Amino acid sequence: MTEDGTMRAESVPVEVDGHRIAVSRWSATGSGSPAAERTIVFLHAGVCDRRSWYRTAEQLTDLGTLIAYDRRGFGETAVSSGPYRDVDDLWAVIEQASPAPSPADQSSPADHAIWLVGSSMGGELAVDAALTSPRRVAGLVLLTPAISGAPDDDEKLDPASESLFEQLGAARQAGDLEQRLQLHARIWLDGPAAGEPRVTGPARELALAMNSVILRNDVDDEAAAAGVEAWPQLEQIPTPATVAWGDLDVPLLIEQCQELAARLPHARHRVLSGTAHLPYLERPDLVAEVIRTAIG
Repeated sequence: MTEDGTMRAESVPVEVDGHRIAVSRWSATGSGSPAAERTIVFLHAGVCDRRSWYRTAEQLTDLGTLIAYDRRGFGETAVSSGPYRDVDDLWAVIEQASPAPSPADQSSPADHAIWLVGSSMGGELAVDAALTSPRRVAGLVLLTPAISGAPDDDEKLDPASESLFEQLGAARQAGDLEQRLQLHARIWLDGPAAGEPRVTGPARELALAMNSVILRNDVDDEAAAAGVEAWPQLEQIPTPATVAWGDLDVPLLIEQCQELAARLPHARHRVLSGTAHLPYLERPDLVAEVIRTAIG
């Protein structure tokens, strides 16, 4: 237990084809149904790792078994030397780290509810999992998710975002890791219109530390995609979903979230005022409330 009475995560040994996946788990503190029959899996953004979810998850341990893990090349999970799919790793983590039934059993709806909470690229993984294994997913909470197969509308970027992305491309070409780190924080943590660092203190320090590992590993998050084009199939997703976004996020991504919420058959949406792309780093209480409301 932490000083404020919340539960600390425990490390869980998980291996997929001999590759160690770093997993943190909070065991359910609730007794009986439904908490004992629910697993919530937190899927991190492409500029974060599982640590980004800790302050949010610690407020939700009464909802079920909570799991956060580092995808390959992120945080404490090493880069993979061979081919793999993130969606396969997801189900392997759930099978080994939660009380959920085996994901191979698709014959009937699972008694154990699995909720996927995904941010950005983690949201893409959550949506792809819901499409490829719909009987396994009880619900989705999506925080400005990327969507596989979505149209490339970069020409519609607002001036502030376009300028920052151009600077980011130049820094990558120049091999300037520090500049890339600072620009990522400007775009995703502060929001492109902020003009200067808006989020400071431990949240910024964590954002920079997480992304430093990712950039050093040169992670290609698209390389492990499920091969699903979800965007044309959104109307086929039967899963209840909450789509949330910060009003300081990249405007083009906000527009995509609005369309996503309109097209998913069983979706509702939330606007997280005063936050950008990574709201759980600065407002874990707000994101915890969104998740709690979504799960009910």
